[in-house]
Amino acid sequence: MRKMNRFLYPAFLPLLGIILLGGCKSADKEEKTANANLSPEQSHQSMVEQLAAIAKESKSENDYFGDRHYKQLLAQVERTKDKPSPDTLLSLGLAELKLGMVTSAIGHMEQALLITKDEAESGVRKRDVLYWLGVACLRQAEAENCCAQNTPDSCIVPIKDDGIHLNREGSSQAVKYFTQVIQTTPRNSESNIRARWLLNLAAMTLGDYPEGVPAQYRVAASYFESTTKFPRFKNIAKQHGLDTFSSAGGIIVDDFDNDGDLDLVVSDSNPGVPRAVPICNIRGPLGASNTTTGGQLKYYQNKGDGNFSDQTDAANLTGLFGGLNINQADFNNDGWLDILVLRGGWFKDEGKHPNSLLRNNGDGTFTDITLRAGLAEINQPSQTASWADYDLDGDLDLYLGNERQSHDPPSQLFRNNGDETFTNVAREAGVTNDRFAKAVIWGDYDHDHYPDLYVSNFGAKNRLYHNNGDGTFTDVADKHGVSGPSVSFPCWFWDYDNDGHLDLYVSSYAAKMDDIAANAFGYQINIETAKLYKNTGSGFRDVAAKMNLISPSSPMGSNFGDLNGDGYLDFYLGTGWPEYDELMPNRMYLNRGGKKFADVTMAGGFGHLQKGHGIAFADFDQDGDQDVFEEMGGAVKGDSYFNALWKNPGFGNHWITIKLVGTKTNRSAIGARIRIDIEEGKQTRSIYRHMNSGGTFGANPLQQNIGLGQASKIKLLEVEWPVSGTTQSFSEVALDQVISITEGLDKITFLSHE
Repeated sequence: MRKMNRFLYPAFLPLLGIILLGGCKSADKEEKTANANLSPEQSHQSMVEQLAAIAKESKSENDYFGDRHYKQLLAQVERTKDKPSPDTLLSLGLAELKLGMVTSAIGHMEQALLITKDEAESGVRKRDVLYWLGVACLRQAEAENCCAQNTPDSCIVPIKDDGIHLNREGSSQAVKYFTQVIQTTPRNSESNIRARWLLNLAAMTLGDYPEGVPAQYRVAASYFESTTKFPRFKNIAKQHGLDTFSSAGGIIVDDFDNDGDLDLVVSDSNPGVPRAVPICNIRGPLGASNTTTGGQLKYYQNKGDGNFSDQTDAANLTGLFGGLNINQADFNNDGWLDILVLRGGWFKDEGKHPNSLLRNNGDGTFTDITLRAGLAEINQPSQTASWADYDLDGDLDLYLGNERQSHDPPSQLFRNNGDETFTNVAREAGVTNDRFAKAVIWGDYDHDHYPDLYVSNFGAKNRLYHNNGDGTFTDVADKHGVSGPSVSFPCWFWDYDNDGHLDLYVSSYAAKMDDIAANAFGYQINIETAKLYKNTGSGFRDVAAKMNLISPSSPMGSNFGDLNGDGYLDFYLGTGWPEYDELMPNRMYLNRGGKKFADVTMAGGFGHLQKGHGIAFADFDQDGDQDVFEEMGGAVKGDSYFNALWKNPGFGNHWITIKLVGTKTNRSAIGARIRIDIEEGKQTRSIYRHMNSGGTFGANPLQQNIGLGQASKIKLLEVEWPVSGTTQSFSEVALDQVISITEGLDKITFLSHE
């Protein structure tokens, strides 16, 4: 019998596969049919129940928010009370740090340090313990100052004024431990460089930088200065009740209730695990009473007077947890912006975290219709998505970029069926990618009206899928020389030099904290840097070095906008890595007339040290210039922080805000193109905008706030609509107005902006 099985098995295996696959397909089809028959309310309730089950399991099992690993290590230490292993004690301390249990972590690490001394353990292990003690003490200082006594200057380098810590114990201890690491490691080693960098930051929080840092350990003061004169933006999030305390997540700024004011939606990757509120309750054990359920999607309605009201519960969003990224679109062309929530990114329990499509009901509420819409098909870890009408049929389709954990999951192209359902056509279209997708963005780079697709992949070549106009795509990234960097994250299409062609920015995610530190100390580093691919009209060429964009940074959140209202697009990078000890300032770049970018991080007060995620440029207060909102917070529960809103102090430039309404083109007008010719001095120049929500981690308003510099008048305003193929032209348009243009109507509607 064994011999028979041996020879039958190879022939039987394909048959078995067909049987199993057929069974799976049959089951999937049945489930899809059942989901399609759900009412919107049933679909919503089913999602809430599914997320509640995930939250329950995540309290223990989730790699970033669960406590299973901590409990295992604690039990191991308790079993060996007489002589616990220093390795186990350090591991326990690190697990506690990730959960926000800073005081307990310091205690266990100090115990590990005593054992290494008593047993004369190797210097490497001792230096590891010293380093992490420094990190833990620095985070204790953060909790007792930046969290407990949060100010607009907290955690923003160069740390000064109200950012200086009143409680000095944590940072003083951190300085002591980092100094010991520095003294016992080779000067150019990674551990030495990292310790020196953190020593400088700790000294800043004490007000002891630069004089209090030994010259041989000091980062030159010039590193924290800007060579470009630029006003400081003030963080006013707390003043307006928008300083949500969260982990990594996304944001959308847009008008969800159609009242003319910009509202705010904030997500949080926490899948529903309780955490301290705020985490500065560092001495509390797990399960302390001062906790709340983390990860709730939040909706803040603009009250029209500069303040916001939390309408999460009234909007029917309670129970919708998780979401590393979010964006918006009017997917059903009903005139109300809907919300897409992306879950599962970074998590290893792939397939367990469904995304959500939240339909705006037009009455202040949202309904999760993911299941009945067919978007729950083949759940994969995804943190990136982009909307476009790739087939020019008048409604928005959706591309989901999926991450790799144990395998390369295919990315998904969901074609909009026009009836609030979608069909995955990625395989037929040739855009499955089958790589570790970190960002996706649509843009019509060859100006044929059909949107093309760029996919940024981690650890593999990026894709530029050219839209063939027949429902299929061809990867032309190698042909056009835009397949790098090989380790990339956010990306976007934009026209940075206002020449009418869509250019492409692709970030590099290669720099760790020691690379940032080495650069600060003046060392040469050899890592991949960002790419700025200029579209010449006949191809692309990388101009990042020429444009001053090759300094090391590792952005996660990102977006672009016009800070000074000169008509040229600037951009902000929310930097960091999931690792707990990675601290690097977020970066702001100012566009100097399309000729070069200047780093205005330090001058503008944008150098926040907390992990940066969702970013949006938006005119929150309707004064004509763009403010900047950023969701702060890291990957683990113990790395949460307050979100930030930087108010634009104003530059005295003119502006116009344009809301486009598609009729044949999708209602959101995504994919339309705006051209404005202004008269400025004795010259005429053009400003271009391509309709989308900006970058790939954070969503700007779809209505376009466009800086006009010192224009004396708008000579010409053009809107090009991709589906109808028409161009509307208007002359002598008034400056400093909010207007609406509808496809097919040859008149401008002026909207109130007061």
